[in-house]
Amino acid sequence: MPNSPALIDRHGRTIRYLRVSVTDRCDLRCRYCMAEKMSFLPRSALLSLDEMALIAERFIERGVSKIRLTGGEPLVRRDAIDLVRRLGRHVGTGLDELTMTTNGTRLVEHAGALADAGVRRINVSLDSIDPDRFRHITRHGDLRQVLAGIRAATAAGIAVKINTVALKGLNEDELPAILAWTVAEGHDLTLIETMPLGAIDEDRADRFVPLTRVFDTLAQRFALVRNAHDSGGPARYWQVDGSSTRLGLISPLTGNFCQGCNRVRLTTEGMLYTCLGHDDSVDLKAAIRSGGLAAVDAALDEAIAAKPAAHDFNVEAGAAPAVSRHMSVTGG
Repeated sequence: MPNSPALIDRHGRTIRYLRVSVTDRCDLRCRYCMAEKMSFLPRSALLSLDEMALIAERFIERGVSKIRLTGGEPLVRRDAIDLVRRLGRHVGTGLDELTMTTNGTRLVEHAGALADAGVRRINVSLDSIDPDRFRHITRHGDLRQVLAGIRAATAAGIAVKINTVALKGLNEDELPAILAWTVAEGHDLTLIETMPLGAIDEDRADRFVPLTRVFDTLAQRFALVRNAHDSGGPARYWQVDGSSTRLGLISPLTGNFCQGCNRVRLTTEGMLYTCLGHDDSVDLKAAIRSGGLAAVDAALDEAIAAKPAAHDFNVEAGAAPAVSRHMSVTGG
């Protein structure tokens, strides 16, 4: 199809960043993200990887320059590497960057293939570097497996950024140690406030830590210098003086970043969400199966025109989740 106009919403924001949830399934059960007993989508409900690639390629044609593959855990889906290879062919010819967010459990197996496909940077979700605490947060995870995966990615030439959700009573006291570890290992670190997405087995108000407080604690130990780096996402960055490590803060509650939002999210079942904190969506699976890429284009125009100005997150005690779907459905 010929090139189509750029995706610009009614607030004047140009959409340059697509996050694709390859699967809603995950091999961990992190307490702030999922209930212990989850019901996942039947495989018959999912986009095929070919459909996923076709939709992503249409986004590239319409000006998206960065794609992040997420989950769930993207590498638990069979043949996910085939999707990485296909989209990787567009890096440098329309796509500036193809990245992935992963929990790291399968990186030992797949790091080389990711690098060969053109992935140069990944985010690894890691909420503790203490083996027992890591197992508690993830309910059964093995920290050694994840650390081995991080080493494998680094050896393959992939830059690793650590994503850590700040959690009161679980890892808040460990955040200075995690930053010190990333400095020693040469990784960047992004800290994230917990978000009210999907029902879990705890009240999120009991776990919420404002990153303003975390930053003040870290600044007492580390020399943090404001950094103008822009990864294309919502993080604000500081440089840890004397090191190569950047500290990013993603603060959807204490530092709303919606004004510059350039992102949309495609779920594994083909729903396109233009805001993480709203239920408004269009069905791209139905569009591509009924009318091909022309119908996808029409659905994209409809979705972008309706993109809300901002999310409406609330983590007060007893507050209902902002949306019923879990982060693993929309893409972490």
